[in-house]
Amino acid sequence: MNIQPKHKTLIIIVGPTAVGKTDLCVKLAKELDTEVVSADSRQFYRELAIGTAKPTIEEMDGVPHHFVDSHSIHDYYSVGDFERDCLKVLEEIFTRKDTAILTGGSGMFIKMITDGIDEMPEADLQIRQQLAERFEKEGLGLLKEELRALDPVYFEQVDDQNTQRVLRALEVCMATGKPFSSFRKNQKAERPFKMLKIALERPREELYTRIDTRMDLMLGAGLEAEAKAVMDYREHYALKTVGYREIYEHLDGNYDREEMVRLLKRNSRRYAKRQMTWFKNQDEFHWFDAKNVAEIMDFVANSLK
Repeated sequence: MNIQPKHKTLIIIVGPTAVGKTDLCVKLAKELDTEVVSADSRQFYRELAIGTAKPTIEEMDGVPHHFVDSHSIHDYYSVGDFERDCLKVLEEIFTRKDTAILTGGSGMFIKMITDGIDEMPEADLQIRQQLAERFEKEGLGLLKEELRALDPVYFEQVDDQNTQRVLRALEVCMATGKPFSSFRKNQKAERPFKMLKIALERPREELYTRIDTRMDLMLGAGLEAEAKAVMDYREHYALKTVGYREIYEHLDGNYDREEMVRLLKRNSRRYAKRQMTWFKNQDEFHWFDAKNVAEIMDFVANSLK
């Protein structure tokens, strides 16, 4: 198969956890002689390898992957930072290649690159530091109540367990004197490349079996030790997610290890279901069974002609 696209094209591969995105992306990248850009917000962090199902060196098979191990969990890295940096990386790739591959299971991060996010005020580092110090002393509860008072509209929309988003919204409210929600215009951005959107799925029982098997492998590879090593940062949004949250609850003595394993698997399956629901509600995605690799490759080849 000799694929020679006529235009710069971003191929977007999405799907639930454990569906097989990494394998397809690597095969496609080799066929197209291009590179993979990860839009998985947890795979940014060097300290989180096992629980984020980060592709291994062997799985990458020589294909360059961007935004994998690119940051430390100690760093502040916002969604706006990612949009800016990701577009720069894509621009650079497109100077050398006709295609690039964007992949992930986080719908918000994918949509950020395809549709853009609203222009927000510049960071106020002094207020950001003050909020970080308050968070350490007071916890998230009081800060959430403050956000509710300053911007009740956004408070109803935000994931109130996502520390980073709560703090960023408060920062904007305090720096500008205006509600964070007043800056959210929801206008779709123009991008200087074409987009081909592919979504992967598998029969439910097959996917759930893969999820359970993957969790067993993660635990065998040292997931609990990884979680303990970053336990001081357990309020970080990347650690308030499936795979780490359950381990911390176990370490707090809320349930035994057997229950921890059960919840890790159950919550991973529930997360996959939520991912599928989100992607099914999006337009322009072409759906394929993840096992039908040849069919997907042919579809890409024909779409790029």
